[in-house]
Amino acid sequence: MNRGVKPKSNQLRVGRLTKAHGLKGALKVELYTDDPAHRFTPGAVFTLQVPTGSKWHGKTIELAELRWYNGHAVAFLKGVEDRNEAETLVKAILWIDADEAPDNDEPDAWYDHQLAGLRVMRDGVEVGTIARIEHMPAQDLLIVKAASGEVMVPFVSAIVPEVNVEQGFIVVTPPMGLFEDLAEIAAEEASAEEAPAEVAADDESAAEVSVDDASEQPVSGEEAVAETSKDDASDGSESPVTPAE
Repeated sequence: MNRGVKPKSNQLRVGRLTKAHGLKGALKVELYTDDPAHRFTPGAVFTLQVPTGSKWHGKTIELAELRWYNGHAVAFLKGVEDRNEAETLVKAILWIDADEAPDNDEPDAWYDHQLAGLRVMRDGVEVGTIARIEHMPAQDLLIVKAASGEVMVPFVSAIVPEVNVEQGFIVVTPPMGLFEDLAEIAAEEASAEEAPAEVAADDESAAEVSVDDASEQPVSGEEAVAETSKDDASDGSESPVTPAE
């Protein structure tokens, strides 16, 4: 089960628009609420969570009607009259003001400001603190600031079995190696930063050897033509390079 995170102190996430439905501007809705009859009534106004480049960024939208087709919820929204306009709203997440919801004290949901700064404990050892929360379509991610960088931890009960806001910590049981792999990557990057200088030095010495060799052994015109032909043949027979996976 996914943990719930609320981006503002007065809002609840209730759904996500997944795809356009038909030609009249309707959109299928993935519901994040157990009470759609109350949340999705005609006239309900939703705050839209969309990328900053979207025309809908910072806007709200009003529900005209919610219908059901083959067991799927389909929303008709005011001002969205055709399929092209509906496509601009795909993947938008819908939020409502918590004051409008009678059951806003959800036991397994927290606001961003309640989680930010909490200590992250694994096997009784502190491995970092929560820097921020990223709200993704499928699930929320806790961005944990560890000693060697940031770690993305899915906010699901299987990985985050305990949240203790009162005492200021959460407990995580991530897959083995999640935090350790980050440390190894950081060490590899640090080593790689030193390598270019040494390679450059080797290239310079190689260039000097090539110049010296050329000056000591002059090549005649016929030899130059022969060498050029040999190089062209070599270029034409090179085996393809396979990109590293």
